[in-house]
Amino acid sequence: HFVVGSTARATAEVIGVQANTVIRFFMHLRQWIASKVAELPIGGEVEADESYFGGVQKEKRGRGAAGKVAVFGLLERGGKAYTAIVPNAKTETLLPIIKETVEPDSIVYTDTFRAYNALDVSDCQHRRINHSKLLADNQNHINGIVTFWNQAKRHMCKYNGIKSDNFYWFLKECEKRFNGGSHANLLEQLKSWHKHAKK
Repeated sequence: HFVVGSTARATAEVIGVQANTVIRFFMHLRQWIASKVAELPIGGEVEADESYFGGVQKEKRGRGAAGKVAVFGLLERGGKAYTAIVPNAKTETLLPIIKETVEPDSIVYTDTFRAYNALDVSDCQHRRINHSKLLADNQNHINGIVTFWNQAKRHMCKYNGIKSDNFYWFLKECEKRFNGGSHANLLEQLKSWHKHAKK
């Protein structure tokens, strides 16, 4: 039920147990997943972007929206996504994450947000895409990380609000789902971790 994305309450109703039991079990799985985060660094062609989750105010969306959790994401093309919850989307916040996570001489693709200006004088090659004019220009795009944001938000919206204390675990679950391939692959991975944990 966890692998296919059922909510805890729906799962509890189907298998006939208390909802709180399933909630605790599902959270244990998310924490297990978070402890097995993707290996770093990443390199080659890398897409960088930030997104905003949650919040109750609907007047303003995106950067600067009140009550939302800021998340910075990196996607290695042909590889895996990596996410970090950040206090803001300023250069002094995002650049250290890029330097620590992305191998030198990689090509980093971003939009034209000013926080990425410092990448022009970094150890990486920096390519920008101006989304006010077009979404992609051949290899110059961030469509991969945008796909991840869309998938993560679709998954999380089923829960009708996630407590801030638990958001990290849900985020890492979404990261694993994106990186892990099919439902069958995720199920086998969880079974493997469980088997080794029992030894």
